Amino acid sequence: MAAIFGVISIFVPPLVGDMTVPGIDVSGNFLLWVFFMLVTVIFVIRALADALSFADVLTDIFLRRLGAKEDRSFKRVGRDAIYIILTILLASAFIPFLSSVAEIGDMLRGAASLVALGLVIVLIYDIGRILYRTVEAKAEVLADRLVKLARRRRKKKG
Repeated sequence: MAAIFGVISIFVPPLVGDMTVPGIDVSGNFLLWVFFMLVTVIFVIRALADALSFADVLTDIFLRRLGAKEDRSFKRVGRDAIYIILTILLASAFIPFLSSVAEIGDMLRGAASLVALGLVIVLIYDIGRILYRTVEAKAEVLADRLVKLARRRRKKKG
């Protein structure tokens, strides 16, 4: 796709360079650039969806090698951690490109930063919720064992 966009960007912009779209008073270059960006965003979304499914498979392999049980909550924590890393990497890769957009680059950069921050916060909250639930369940099991042990000792004494 990058090669196709490269070839198109060499030949097409000179053809529409000074044209103005009637009715909306937008230059042909800008309209073409917006169209290319929309198509690029669609392909990036598709690539991210494929990358997330690939990350799920890699997480499963990684967690199996670590010896983690087939516990869905630990898999989910691992996936969330990978999603956090991917979000940070993608945001840091795209923010310089967004800031170079004429006129609205600063707004796009700020919006991308806030979206990335929001995703990271949601993922960290999900990890915390899962870990809290796991620790709470383990604490209840430990408390039940201690109660049983205390009852056995009382029976032996009494």
